[in-house]
Amino acid sequence: MSITVTPSPGAQALKYRLVATGPVPGPGSTVPDPAAAMAALERYGSSIFFPVPGPPRMCSDVYSGPQVAAVSGVFQGRPVAATFKRTDSCETARWQALAPLFGAVAGGTGAT
Repeated sequence: MSITVTPSPGAQALKYRLVATGPVPGPGSTVPDPAAAMAALERYGSSIFFPVPGPPRMCSDVYSGPQVAAVSGVFQGRPVAATFKRTDSCETARWQALAPLFGAVAGGTGAT
């Protein structure tokens, strides 16, 4: 899985990789804490990348920052092309769920 995090518009992007076989991170991983990243993926599963349609959600219009993370690769045998932002409360919640993938960029503390 490839992760590209842009801390702010015009800033140099940070690039990470998460390589795994099953729930174990591999030696090619460059995310700051591969074990925490794997734990976050295990916790949230495929719904973080492939949400199931449901009733409309109410999201507070709370801007948390300009950060953007693009995740691509394969998760549980399915291709992933997902974008994470911090533009409102719902998007920030998604960001926080996978914070270990994004390193220490504004809310990406690595805590799950």
